[in-house]
Amino acid sequence: MRNDKTAWAARRRRHARVRKRVHGTPARPRLCVFRSLSHIYVQVIDDESGRTLVAASDLEKEAQASTDGTSKTGRAALVGRLVGQRALNKGIKEIVFDRGGYKYHGRVKALAEAVREAGLKF
Repeated sequence: MRNDKTAWAARRRRHARVRKRVHGTPARPRLCVFRSLSHIYVQVIDDESGRTLVAASDLEKEAQASTDGTSKTGRAALVGRLVGQRALNKGIKEIVFDRGGYKYHGRVKALAEAVREAGLKF
């Protein structure tokens, strides 16, 4: 079976298109989102040094303790608040949002709005 027609390959193409323009700097790092069927993962990355500055996911003990019985969208919002707080504690105030080739709705939108509510600017 050819791989260039799958949904995974289509997302990779969309992500490559986004990444042509989105680049994280030390002053304004990139907030990168990965969304699997069950979980959501977020990293704040400085692309110039190639380092992850802050990360969060709904698999962490902090997130799992307060997400029992909530929807995936609710867990995404919790992860957004968590990564926003951690970034502010590291002194990061502005970021560039990288939606990872996913549509800006549902879990990705809930995460982005929660990060904004936490105090980060896009």
